[in-house]
Amino acid sequence: MHTVALLISRGMKATNKSRTELSGRHSLMKIKCLAAVLLLLPFVNADQKIDRPNFIVIFIDDMGYSDLGCFGSELHQTPNLDKMAAEGMKLTDFYVTCSVCTPSRASLMTGCYPRRVNMHVDDNNRCVLFPGARKGLNPSEITIAEVLKTRGYSTACIGKWHLGDHPDFLPTRQGFDSYYGIPYSNDMHRKPIPLPLMRDDKVIEAPVRQDTITERYTVEAIRFIKENKDKPFFIYLPHAMVHVPLFPGKEFQGKSKNGKYGDAAEELDWSTGEILKTLKESGLDERTLVLFTSDNGSSRLPSNVPLRGQKGRTDEGGMRVPCVVRWPGRIPAGTVSGELSSTLDLLPTIARLAGAQAPTDRILDGKDIWPILSGEANAKSPHEAFFYYQMDQLQAVRSGKWKLFVEMDAKKRNWGKPEGKTPVKLFDLLADIHEDKDVKDQHPEVVERMLGLAAKAREDLGDMENAGKNQREAGWVKEPSPRLLEQE
Repeated sequence: MHTVALLISRGMKATNKSRTELSGRHSLMKIKCLAAVLLLLPFVNADQKIDRPNFIVIFIDDMGYSDLGCFGSELHQTPNLDKMAAEGMKLTDFYVTCSVCTPSRASLMTGCYPRRVNMHVDDNNRCVLFPGARKGLNPSEITIAEVLKTRGYSTACIGKWHLGDHPDFLPTRQGFDSYYGIPYSNDMHRKPIPLPLMRDDKVIEAPVRQDTITERYTVEAIRFIKENKDKPFFIYLPHAMVHVPLFPGKEFQGKSKNGKYGDAAEELDWSTGEILKTLKESGLDERTLVLFTSDNGSSRLPSNVPLRGQKGRTDEGGMRVPCVVRWPGRIPAGTVSGELSSTLDLLPTIARLAGAQAPTDRILDGKDIWPILSGEANAKSPHEAFFYYQMDQLQAVRSGKWKLFVEMDAKKRNWGKPEGKTPVKLFDLLADIHEDKDVKDQHPEVVERMLGLAAKAREDLGDMENAGKNQREAGWVKEPSPRLLEQE
C-alpha cells in the first residue's frame, strides 16, 4: 500500500495553493487528479513476484532523422545503435508533437498534445521554458512514471527535464523517485542562474562541467540498473547532447568525420552500448524494453535527409525522428515499421505492458502501439490523424500517407518573424518524402477529408487565440524557484 499512499499524497499536493498557484479551470483539474488516483488503485498489486518488464526511454536532444548508421548516416559511426536496430525494430514514421524541446517532452510524459496540457508555450508565449519560469507541467497531470508507480516500479529521470524548474514541477514531484540532471537546455546558462546540475531538487554543481555530462548520465543509469535489478524499473534518460553548445567527452573529441556534432553523436552511441551491455551482464536483457529516439529534428539540414526542413519547423525534418525499439524475444529482430506512431503512444503502450491502467478520467491522445512493436500481422497505426502544431498554431495534418498543410494568413515560426500567407498544400509522403510536389488539385476529396480533421482538432485542442474545448491548465507558481540560486 506504499504506492497508494504515494499517489494520494501526490494528488493532495496538486490541491495546495500555497505551493502551486492555479488559475481558471484548475480547481476541476484538482478533482480530476484525485479521481485518477482512485481509478488507478485497483491496479496496485502487492504481489511483487508478477513479471513486469523494465523500461528505458533514451531521449536525445536535437538528433536528426539520418544521424544514425541504421537510418542512413555515412558520417557517424554508431555500431551499438545499428546492432540495437538489427536486434529490434526501426520505426521510420515516428513523430514528436513539436519541433522544439518543452512541448515535445510534455507529450512524451503525458501522452497528450502540448496544447491539451497547455505546455505549447511558456509564461511569456515563447516556444520553450526558460530558467526561472513560473509555468510548468501541471502536477495534476499523470506521467508515465506515475502510472508505473501503481505497479511498484522504481523510477529515475536522468538528464534534461525542461518541464519546469520550480520544485513543484521537478521530476521528483512527477512520479520519479530520483532526479539527476540539468533541468533545461544546456545553452541556458545565465549570470543570475549558472547552468545547474541537480540531484533531486538540490543544485550540486553550477555551472555544470558539460564535457563529462554524457558519461556521468551513463554512469548514473548503469548504477540505477544494478541497484534495481531485482525489481521492475523505469529509466527516462533525456540526454543533453547533441543540442548546442556541443561538448563531446574527451575520449570522443576529434574522432568522427563530422566535427563536434559527430563526436557527440558517437558518444551517445557508446552510452547506449554501455547500457545494453549492463542489461545483459545483469541478466535483464530479455526483461527490458529499450527505446531510443530524439525530441525533434536536427538544426542541421543534412542530418535530416531525406526529409525537408529542420528543428523549429513543421516540415517532416522538424518532427519525424529516428526511433529504435528493442526487447529480445518480444519485439522481432531486424524488423521495420512504416506505420505512423508517436511519443504520444509511449504512455498507453508502457501501461499495457506493465499491467497498469492508463488514466481514464481525462483525454489522452496516445494509443497502444504494442501490436505494431510486437510484429503482429497486418498491424496498422491506431491514429486516424496526427496534428502538427507550431506553438499555438495548427499548421498541418497527417492521415495515412497524406500530409496537408492548412491555409494560414501568417505561418508562425518558433523564433523570428512569421512567414507570409501560405495556401493549402497536399503531399503524398510515400511517394514524396521531401514534400516537393503539391497534389491537392489531383485529390480534392482527400483535401476535403483532411480539412475536416483539422476542423476537429481546432474544436478539440484550439488554434491560435481560439481555445479548444478539451484543453487543460498548466501549473503556475507565484515566484521562480529560489533553489536554483543555491548550491550545496
